[in-house]
Amino acid sequence: MPAPPQPRWLVLGSFALALAGTCISAYLTLDHYAALAPLACPENATINCVKVTTSSYSTLHGVPVALLGLAFYVVMLALCSPPAWRIRRPLVVRARLAGSIVGVAFILYLIWAELFEINAICLWCTAVHLITLALFALLLIGQSLTNARTLDDS
Repeated sequence: MPAPPQPRWLVLGSFALALAGTCISAYLTLDHYAALAPLACPENATINCVKVTTSSYSTLHGVPVALLGLAFYVVMLALCSPPAWRIRRPLVVRARLAGSIVGVAFILYLIWAELFEINAICLWCTAVHLITLALFALLLIGQSLTNARTLDDS
């Protein structure tokens, strides 16, 4: 018996979060390379996007963190697209969840850097962090529901 389709809220919610993360990461990547004036990010002792996005923590082995975020979200956008949700192969299901776990691990490092090394917070980065956490939570809930339905069917 084929597995039932995933709930619509899970498919659309994960896709919307991945799309939002992609858009903000694209903006931060553009800002990194074009040195734009950050939009809606005041510069004070606590909130300072320029300080965060130009710090030594804004690159990893010479690669901009914003570009890594964009690459992450492009992959997650593909994995969370409605056609990808119709693929029931365990590899795709595991890649989706594993990707979100990697994303959370990386943002925990970035949050640590902002709070304890840079001593400033970027609002745009915080938006990406919150989206990453929300995507992880949504995928975890979805996986739990899928596992529960599988157990009920057996």
